[in-house]
Amino acid sequence: MNWSPSRRSYLKGTALAGLLGTAGCLTTTDTAAPASEQTSTAPTRSSSPTSTAPDSASPTPTPPESLDAWLADANGYDGTPKRFGAGVQPTIAVGEPVDGGLAFAPAVIHVRPMTNVRWDWTGHGGEHNVVAVDGTFDSGTANAQAGTGYHYIFEETGVYPFVSAPDRDGGMKGAVVVEAVPSTGYPAVDEWLARAPNFTGTVVDRTDTDAVTVTVGAPDSKNQFVFSPPVVTVATGTTVEWRWAGSGPHTVTFEGHDVGTDGVIANSGVQFAHTFESAGTYRYRCDPHETLGMRGAIVVE
Repeated sequence: MNWSPSRRSYLKGTALAGLLGTAGCLTTTDTAAPASEQTSTAPTRSSSPTSTAPDSASPTPTPPESLDAWLADANGYDGTPKRFGAGVQPTIAVGEPVDGGLAFAPAVIHVRPMTNVRWDWTGHGGEHNVVAVDGTFDSGTANAQAGTGYHYIFEETGVYPFVSAPDRDGGMKGAVVVEAVPSTGYPAVDEWLARAPNFTGTVVDRTDTDAVTVTVGAPDSKNQFVFSPPVVTVATGTTVEWRWAGSGPHTVTFEGHDVGTDGVIANSGVQFAHTFESAGTYRYRCDPHETLGMRGAIVVE
């Protein structure tokens, strides 16, 4: 995925203060309070963002050529982004201990426009902050206090790499990807699959066959907790089989229909099948991994 800058032209030619002073607003509680709350406005192109004093010890991060290049040495990132549907406030831990160092957890999230993303400090590993590579947001001076919080509302679609400035060479980095909900033409499907890691808006047409297979726990290089394909259209009378790939225990549980597996299944091979006799939209999930976005849908025409 290429890093495509937007809202960035004003950064050209600026020095350190321009990067670390953009869009961040730091408000500390009384010194006796146990934590501080860092908040951010969400400036538009025409607004004047509130600034904090720059941290002169933090050099300007270099914008990455691509998101993959940026995340190549990100601590704690296994190639699996976490997706959040509309109306959900994602929370990212700051200073999460992982093998090899400290991390943002999750390191990469996918959200919808107008999502309010929050970062919460764990108190591990010394002082940290949250600084967007392009200067879009900045939590201000690095802080070591557990309970510190910072949030930012992402108004526009785009890719927003960020880093903890004191840990820039140690792999403490991440990214927020803001994307519109893909459209299949079936609103109930789009809403249901908004958090599915492999949902791109593509509908696989299998209306020309009477036997269809969906892989459960597909051995995908980015995420094994998916149904593949996530959306299939079939004709009435079609039998759909769910074949376990052996990636772990899963269920097939339908919303609003008394259809599905009898509990969790871990064995490989076809473990569940159903013949769809009536037209309609059938949405289903894996109970143990629904929080990871493991959902699917069958559209019967």
